Amino acid sequence: MSKGVLLVNLGSPDSTDPKDVKRYLDEFLMDERVIDVPYWARTLLVRGIILNTRPKKSAEAYQKIWWEEGSPLMVLSERLQAKVDELTSVPIALAMRYGKPSIKSGLQELQDKGVDEVLVFPLYPQFAMATTETILVLAEELRKKHFPKMEFTSVPAFYNHADYIRVLANSIGERLEGVDYEHLLFSYHGVPERHIRKSDITRSHCKMDDKCCQTPSAAHQFCYRHQCFETTRLVAEYLGLEKDKYSVSFQSRLGFDPWLKPYTDRTIERLGLEGTKKLAIVTPAFVSDCLETLEEIAMEGKEIFEEVGGKEFTVVPCLNDRDEWVKVLARWIDEWAMQPVASPEE
Repeated sequence: MSKGVLLVNLGSPDSTDPKDVKRYLDEFLMDERVIDVPYWARTLLVRGIILNTRPKKSAEAYQKIWWEEGSPLMVLSERLQAKVDELTSVPIALAMRYGKPSIKSGLQELQDKGVDEVLVFPLYPQFAMATTETILVLAEELRKKHFPKMEFTSVPAFYNHADYIRVLANSIGERLEGVDYEHLLFSYHGVPERHIRKSDITRSHCKMDDKCCQTPSAAHQFCYRHQCFETTRLVAEYLGLEKDKYSVSFQSRLGFDPWLKPYTDRTIERLGLEGTKKLAIVTPAFVSDCLETLEEIAMEGKEIFEEVGGKEFTVVPCLNDRDEWVKVLARWIDEWAMQPVASPEE
């Protein structure tokens, strides 16, 4: 069998035109693993309310962070793909869960190169319904319908992998070298609390309290909340951070249902009101900088902090196409590619 890899990131509108943003948001928000309510309710909410109000505002936000080459997320993902491709022994294709290039087009690209065994690689360190799971489900649907002779292997969440922790910690240490910050905030993408319960394979472990994420359980394999806290703990340990010098928060909530707490915007505000003057922030749920990191955190977060008396707001970039990160991905891929193909008898 011939092997190849499909790197998959979130996606981006084709442009900052409100029509393109609306098309992108429709695909994104109509995903049943993003807004997990019955189809009729999701349609009413998304197409009856959100898409009539949000595209223009979102387009304005994209305009603030858009690069000359295009969407930062797309440009950075393409740079990552190109660098990894140079270092690996198998073909590397790039796809987006929403927008272009699609997962279908990425699989077609690999098939055209003779690939029939694909490593599906969601570029998310932590597992979540709205990220990793939706990628794997769609990829499998496409395989059955269009690529029945292909075989898939998927990369599990790497939130606690020693290589990832080292690279993430080094990127933070490098950015904050010489920076006299008072507190480091680890801000992760938010999800509804019900997503955590739905992902609980034990059906009983996740209580969303201060104990369940620290109590060993099979549920942690798919628990986004646990994985966020564990990434933070391991990075803090690697960097030798004192416990009162860092904390965790969750950003980007939508609607009125309970989402993971504490919320990033309120945490930034609280820290400022409590007297923190120099705040640093890192966003480990993303490997590529995007709207949520460049606009919501670096711009809106800074504005909130300064409004309550904060003076210095330092943002740690995502891993993007950092050479150390590229080498780790290339090594993981080559280790997979060198594994022998199991015979039918095995």
